[in-house]
Amino acid sequence: MTTPSGGTASPGVGVEPGVGAEPGGRWVSALSLANLGVWVGWFGPLQLLLARQAEQLTPDHKASTLAVVTGLGAAVSMVANPVFGALSDRTTARVGRRIPWVVGGVAGGAAGLAVLALASSVATVIAGWCLVQLALNAAFAALTAAVPDQVPPRRRGLVGGWLGVSQVVGILIGTALATVAGGITAGYLACAGFSVLAAVPYVLMRRDTPLAPAARPAFRWRTFLTGFWIDPRRHPDFGWAWLTRFLMNLSYSISTMYLLYYLTDAVHYTDDADTGVLILTALNALTLLATVVISGIRSDRSGRRKSYVIWSGLVISAATLLLAGWQTWTGAVVASLILGLGFGVYTSVDFALLTDVLPTAEDRGKDLGVINIANALPQVLAPVIAAPVVTHLGGYTALYALAGGLALVGSVLVRRIRSVL
Repeated sequence: MTTPSGGTASPGVGVEPGVGAEPGGRWVSALSLANLGVWVGWFGPLQLLLARQAEQLTPDHKASTLAVVTGLGAAVSMVANPVFGALSDRTTARVGRRIPWVVGGVAGGAAGLAVLALASSVATVIAGWCLVQLALNAAFAALTAAVPDQVPPRRRGLVGGWLGVSQVVGILIGTALATVAGGITAGYLACAGFSVLAAVPYVLMRRDTPLAPAARPAFRWRTFLTGFWIDPRRHPDFGWAWLTRFLMNLSYSISTMYLLYYLTDAVHYTDDADTGVLILTALNALTLLATVVISGIRSDRSGRRKSYVIWSGLVISAATLLLAGWQTWTGAVVASLILGLGFGVYTSVDFALLTDVLPTAEDRGKDLGVINIANALPQVLAPVIAAPVVTHLGGYTALYALAGGLALVGSVLVRRIRSVL
C-alpha cells in the first residue's frame, strides 16, 4: 500500500503500542476529557443551537436551512479528518506528532463557535460551522490516533469505553450548555470555553509519539493524495469495518438530527422542546454509561469483538423502530433508554475492532481519518435523505423505519470481517 507521505508501507512496520511504559489512568482521563471537549463543541450546536438559529433566521424553511448548514459542515469534516490525520503522521514537532494538532484544532474550533455566536445571516452560520468542523476534526484526528500509538491491543476496548463515556457526556454537556446558557450567543460561547479548557490537561501532560525529521519520508503530492484510497480488495476487513460503521452512523445521524423537530411536529410535545431534547439526551447517556466501559472490558478479556458489535447494532435498530411506531413522549423515553444501551456497547467495542484492522502502523492517523469519513459522510447524506422523507415519503414514521433498517444491515455485515473474533 502506498502511504500519503510518499513511501511504501508494509503491514506491521513502525512503532507498535505497548513499547515502553503503558499509559496509566491519568493519561486516559486527560485524553477522554479532551475528547469530551471536542464533542461539546460539535453537539451543543448540532443538538439545539443550529436548529434554533435556522428557525430564527429562516422560520418558513428551517429544515432546509439546517440541512444545508449541517451538510456543508459535514462535507468539510469528511475531508478534514483524514487530511489532518495524515499530516499528524508526518509532524516532527518536539512535543510529538499529535499534540500540535490538538492545540491548533481546539483553538480554531473555539474561533468558529465565536463566529456562530455573532452570526446574523445564513452565510455566516455556514462559514462558522465549516470552521468548527475543519478545526475540531484536526483535534479529533490527533486524539483518535493517540490510542493505537500509546495503547496495546489488549487494552483498547477499555480505552474505547472511556472514549465512549467522554462522547456521550460531551453530547449531554453540550446539550445542557446550549439549553441553560441563556440564548444562542451564550450557548455557543459556553461550548467554546468548555472545549478549550477540556484540552488543557492532555496538552500539559506532553505524552506523545515523536517523529524524527530524518524518519519522515519525502513528500510527493501524488502519493499523498492517492494514499487515502485503501483498496478493500487488499484490505477487506478494513473495507467491511468502514462500511458497517458508515451504515450505523447514517442510522444514528438520521435518528438524532431531526430530534427537536420530531418532538414538536410528530410527538407534539407540549412543554419546552429544548428541555425535551435535553431529557432524552440525558436518559440516553444514563444507559450508555451503564454499558460502555464494562462492555469494553469484557470484550478485552474475552478477545471477542464482532458478537458485541452485532448484538449492539440489533438493539440500536430496535430503538429506532420504536421511534417510528410509538410516536409519544413515553415512546421517545423508552427508545432513548434502549438506544443508550446499544450505543454503549457499540461505541467502545467497535472502536477497538477498528484499531485491530488498521493496515499499517505508520499511517494510523491517516487510516483512522479514512475510517472517520464513515462518521462524517452520514452527516452529509442524512439531511439529503431525511428532508424529502419527512416532507414527501411518509414523515417521521418512514424516517425512523429507514434508520432502523440501516442499523440492521450494518449489524449483519459485521460478520464479513474475518481477522477479528
